[in-house]
Amino acid sequence: MGGTGQFAGYVRVRHPELLRFALALSGSRYTAEDLVQEALERAALRWRKIEGDDPEGYIRRIIVNQNLNLLRSRRRERLVGEAPEPSTDGAESPHDEALERALSSLPRRQRAAVVLRYYLDQSDEQISDLLGISASSVRSSISRALLKMRSSVTTTSPSEAVLDVH
Repeated sequence: MGGTGQFAGYVRVRHPELLRFALALSGSRYTAEDLVQEALERAALRWRKIEGDDPEGYIRRIIVNQNLNLLRSRRRERLVGEAPEPSTDGAESPHDEALERALSSLPRRQRAAVVLRYYLDQSDEQISDLLGISASSVRSSISRALLKMRSSVTTTSPSEAVLDVH
């Protein structure tokens, strides 16, 4: 039972953080839950092989890859007027809401790069490995994303115009 018990303990401790990560990547609570569930199912099957290495990195990579697969499968599908999701932790500040709107307006790959950089403090090389793009493409994606986010925040709420992630 050692491997199974250790996996269950890992899930108990890390599930909330993995869910926040997936939510930041996908922009949808329902999609995030699916991404985490799929990643944990795959990790459970390989737990004995991955537990000694970097299970967190392995599981996050699955989440990123699954999210990119969703992007590819839904590329032509544009949802318009999606209802906002209810807040799970009480009232959010206007700044949080503006940031969330700006982040959700990004293409998925740019959103993934921004989340990996500023939410998980990943390097260009780490992001490059996770997303399967060059380090220079990572920097370019993040730069474009930040410009778009600043523009979005400035045009939607002048009092929230400061978006400084450095």
